[in-house]
Amino acid sequence: MRQYQVEDLIRLFNSLFRDRYQTELIAGDDEPVYLPADATHPCHRILFAHGFFASALHEIGHWCVAGSARRQLEDFGYWYKPDGRTPAEQIEFERVEVRPQAYEWIFAAAAGHPFHFSADNISGGCGPSASFKANVRQEVRRLLAQGLNTRPQLLVEALTAFYAVSPREFEQQLPIHAGRKTVTKLSRQPA
Repeated sequence: MRQYQVEDLIRLFNSLFRDRYQTELIAGDDEPVYLPADATHPCHRILFAHGFFASALHEIGHWCVAGSARRQLEDFGYWYKPDGRTPAEQIEFERVEVRPQAYEWIFAAAAGHPFHFSADNISGGCGPSASFKANVRQEVRRLLAQGLNTRPQLLVEALTAFYAVSPREFEQQLPIHAGRKTVTKLSRQPA
């Protein structure tokens, strides 16, 4: 049985991306946040919530979506409305969460870790909508069909190696059709 220690994920991520992208993964205490490098911190920092493995994968997903300009901004320059969103705010939240959650699912599969959709709106009284789940599934398929960019591809390769996840096991955890190439065999796209 695999053991999922955030320290392992932090070491993997930092060994891949600290020097190349000046970015570190750090276990945070409360709300997750992305902080760009500044005068006192030479590296950008991805702080994930409460030391949770799934939170780390999710925040890495956001980092993989962000282009180089957005990676210079706190929380990539996006709005975040905390728990308790209205139905209209929840629709907007789900719209911007599709790709990060698709990456999170791919990373979870690469580690052999369960993936769970997140509406991140417990006190708002709603879970992830059926359309949101369908959109995330479709985005996973699209990302894998086109080939992952360099950053997510590097992480998938490192996770599958570290957690000894076979291509078959990886595919079985994703919403892809039988016979499709595995992500570890897809060509890298530019970062």
